[in-house]
Amino acid sequence: MRAALLGIDLGTSACKALLLSTEAHVLASASAGYPVSQPHERWVEQDPAAWIAAAREAVASALQSAGPVQLLGIGLSGQMHGLTALDAHYRPLRHAILWNDQRNQAQAAQITEAAGGLPGLLAQTGNRMLVGYTGGKLLWMQQHEPQHYARLRVALNPKDYLRYVLTGELATEVSDASGTGLFNVRERCWADGLIRAAGLDPSHFPACHESQVVSGEVHAQAADLFGIAPGIPVIGGGGDSVIQSLGAGVVAPGALQTTIGTAGILAAALDRPVSSSDGRIQLFCNVDPGRWHAMGVSLNAGGALAWFRHAIQAGGPVSGFEDIVAAAAQSLPGARGLLFLPYLHGERCPYPDPLARAAFIGLSARHGFADLARSVLEGVVHSLADMHSLMNAMGVVSGWISSSGGGARAALWRQIQADMLGCDVVTRQGAAEGAALGAALLAGVSLQVWPDIDHAAGLMPELTRERPDPARGALYREAHAIYQGLYATLAESFQRLGRIAAQGEGA
Repeated sequence: MRAALLGIDLGTSACKALLLSTEAHVLASASAGYPVSQPHERWVEQDPAAWIAAAREAVASALQSAGPVQLLGIGLSGQMHGLTALDAHYRPLRHAILWNDQRNQAQAAQITEAAGGLPGLLAQTGNRMLVGYTGGKLLWMQQHEPQHYARLRVALNPKDYLRYVLTGELATEVSDASGTGLFNVRERCWADGLIRAAGLDPSHFPACHESQVVSGEVHAQAADLFGIAPGIPVIGGGGDSVIQSLGAGVVAPGALQTTIGTAGILAAALDRPVSSSDGRIQLFCNVDPGRWHAMGVSLNAGGALAWFRHAIQAGGPVSGFEDIVAAAAQSLPGARGLLFLPYLHGERCPYPDPLARAAFIGLSARHGFADLARSVLEGVVHSLADMHSLMNAMGVVSGWISSSGGGARAALWRQIQADMLGCDVVTRQGAAEGAALGAALLAGVSLQVWPDIDHAAGLMPELTRERPDPARGALYREAHAIYQGLYATLAESFQRLGRIAAQGEGA
């Protein structure tokens, strides 16, 4: 019987379970999906019961595929910032409010004001209170759903609700806590003063540990529920945007990571907590106790391509990911003068604006499906390039980029990144497994299967490498200069269109 580590990642659209051998070979992985609810404009919710059902299905499928294994430990990961509000019996009070929900703009501003403005907030937490962070959601619930807030016992992020179901323990860890906006990332502890100043209660937040700490063991009821042995240690884990860097090999300064999943992320490891001057680059605790994690997050990446696949295809069966990438390859760099702003769900970085909207710019009758497809791929990378500029201003410079997430499957998308960002872009074995791989690797570090984070990060060999082309890079620099001016030009129109949309919904 082989010894194995189980990584479970509660994503936005599916739960993935991955079994990793002690030789760092992926033995099996499986996913199970669940729906997203959007009951109102800018609202995005999910039923926590669906997470548990999908986790059970994914774990069972992975175990069946792998054959007999001895589980050494379980590492957890999940979508960040999701408010999972539990009552005194630790049952969900309502559907979870997800990371890409944009309803709490007013509350985010109120917390910023309570902190003494943006400088005061950055001094206390190292981060802006972005719309979508857990703190603003909690204040929104206090103000708009007082009947729920009055019964609130604890606020958990999604993976930490799964931890409770598995172990009965109410706990989180530093990387996911960083994404609440109410956490002091420099001191790696809750910002109790800010929580009280915002009118919230520090007792509503769980105990917070370093990511490698064993936070509980699988109890008997969960063992029956998941078909695994009781007593298996459950490691703290990490928020998906942070822990996936471990599987991508980006844990020490000197490299960057791009992730094209539902969201788009540019991330770097730091050996000290350096904030960007205006907080547009997020500063989180890394899963390694002596390091931090800088990242810019666009709300629109693979999700933009998914929208395009469903909304633009004219008649007939909907094209899959590979079909759209193949079509995009028939266009030219720059998509024949067509730009796509990917702000389908508002935006976070570089523009923290929930009312930002997507747009095709430069569209003419000469453009066809291939050009539209390529402009969507390029638009996502233009957004990453905006983040790249902000990180350069912080002194974060890299000679190579590790690419992960579903978008890394496409050589064309990786090449666009190399050309636009001017760096070699590599993929590593297993990196397409995303945060589930990082969770399994971290569990191995916690249980001393591997000696430390740096060792674990080097276990996965390089698979592909795209190198930048200078001619295409020059073309993209010209296109990006135009792209960068578009948001400022259109921002007021986005605001007005948002008011029209709200009026129409209320009519």
